[in-house]
Amino acid sequence: MNASMNYLDGNAAAGELSTIFVADITSAEGQCANCGGKKPFAEAHLYMQCPGLVARCALCGHVLLRFANVQGRVFLDLRGMTYLSVDAAPQ
Repeated sequence: MNASMNYLDGNAAAGELSTIFVADITSAEGQCANCGGKKPFAEAHLYMQCPGLVARCALCGHVLLRFANVQGRVFLDLRGMTYLSVDAAPQ
């Protein structure tokens, strides 16, 4: 990974991810499949210079999520997380 690439926090993914998730994913907690760290998705490092979005663990830099919208078809890869926990309580 190029150290000169700037990243945003995971909150920047809210708009794109809302196309497939009803719940606010940025408030969800996830566990990194690489280091085991548990953090709110909002703390992930989000790279938007790619085709789509790439979220990396704030602790170890491992890829947590990849999201791309290509010609109206959404591709989502969550293999970098062992789980993603969303609050299901009504708001």
